[in-house]
Amino acid sequence: VNFLITMTSFPVDQTHAFGKLILFGEHFVVYKVPALVGAVSAYTNCKLEYTAEPGLEVIDNRPAVPFYKEKKMEEGIEAIDLTLTHLGVDTKKRGVKLTFGGDLCCASGIGASAAQVVSLARAVNIADSRSLSEDEINAAGYEGEKGYHGTPSGIDNTAATFGGLLRFQRTEGAPIFDKKTLATPIRIVYASTGITASTTEVVSDVRAKKEADEAWFADLIGKYTDLCEQGQKAVEEGDMDKLGKLMNLNHEYLQELTVSCKELDDLVVAARAAGAVGAKMSGTGRGGLMIALTPTEEIQNEVASALEKLAPQVWKTTFA
Repeated sequence: VNFLITMTSFPVDQTHAFGKLILFGEHFVVYKVPALVGAVSAYTNCKLEYTAEPGLEVIDNRPAVPFYKEKKMEEGIEAIDLTLTHLGVDTKKRGVKLTFGGDLCCASGIGASAAQVVSLARAVNIADSRSLSEDEINAAGYEGEKGYHGTPSGIDNTAATFGGLLRFQRTEGAPIFDKKTLATPIRIVYASTGITASTTEVVSDVRAKKEADEAWFADLIGKYTDLCEQGQKAVEEGDMDKLGKLMNLNHEYLQELTVSCKELDDLVVAARAAGAVGAKMSGTGRGGLMIALTPTEEIQNEVASALEKLAPQVWKTTFA
């Protein structure tokens, strides 16, 4: 007997999957060095119902920057298919209708694709009355992320699943991650360039640069690894000035990787001028998001106001 839940009674609040912002480590994390990532409070949710007619219907009500969903549509369908296949749901045998919602605004760098597939995994878990563990939900999210990213690092789906501030590191086997305890809340402003980049393409470009000059890349990743360890210590000690300086330095390393762009650099400069103690691009780059570290509520508001004059979307959040 199929276990069916009507749309009106489906507990979407149990399907929340969070967005994320990378404090340290985008692109470098692919090469098995640590990264620090914070989940934002905004989330994606998913309603699932089985239908009489086989096939897949997707209703995407997530807020998004202009053209994000259009550009990501094919990747998104592949990601959904991969997630359902991993979980043993065959839409050729019975139809599936999915409705995605929530308050996470889809933009390059916020982990929207991971939040989507993790929320889907949670919805399957509920609709089929399974008892999947959080690790199993995370694993399903990782499989789904392959539709968007080709070879995902795993950092986005892990943040989407578990929330909090995480130290994350890929290995030959399962990734290692642990939640960090913060000495003080970390106030963040993040802003969108309005540009949607292809993560697969940008990651591929970085790989090509690495393979063209292995010595240069080894030196850069060595400097980054030292920076990340210092950043972790600053987080644990609540040293916002140190954390900000390290974010600035991480941005320079990402500029050297050629994954920043003028729009990101302009927002970073504006945030620092408005009082942020540190600012950097976050995520894929070549568009997408930047983040600024704002130690007080007053500075957070001032930086947000300054960025609103330049960026199409600006948000405030706190890692706690």
